[in-house]
Amino acid sequence: MSTEHEIVTAADLPAPVGYAHAVVAAAGRTVYLGGQTAQGPDGAIFGASIVDQFDLAARNLVAALHAAGGQPDDLVSLQIFVTDLAAYRAAMSELGSVWRTHFGRRYPAMAVLGVAELFDPKALVELAGIAVIT
Repeated sequence: MSTEHEIVTAADLPAPVGYAHAVVAAAGRTVYLGGQTAQGPDGAIFGASIVDQFDLAARNLVAALHAAGGQPDDLVSLQIFVTDLAAYRAAMSELGSVWRTHFGRRYPAMAVLGVAELFDPKALVELAGIAVIT
């Protein structure tokens, strides 16, 4: 039976919604997940919207995590890089549904970062994370 990571909510900060203030990782194997975009098996970016691309990027991140022997609950940190913060904000409701499909209702410590461009110019979103497999 695995030990759960401890989600920490700081009393002096606004209540977190869709992320955790901090996560105290249980003892285990640390997995650093490389950035995942909406790349299909042929290497091409799929999806015209940030929601479509987030869906495939999340699927790809979970596939990498599974390959390392982990599961979504093992995520302790996630960085979301987007090329259009306004589009990300406008799609929050849809993105929440996509999140729950891939990651459930548990949120790691997270950051959403607006960037000018990702390595593949067609990519709108990239996910990179850290997991600790207990």
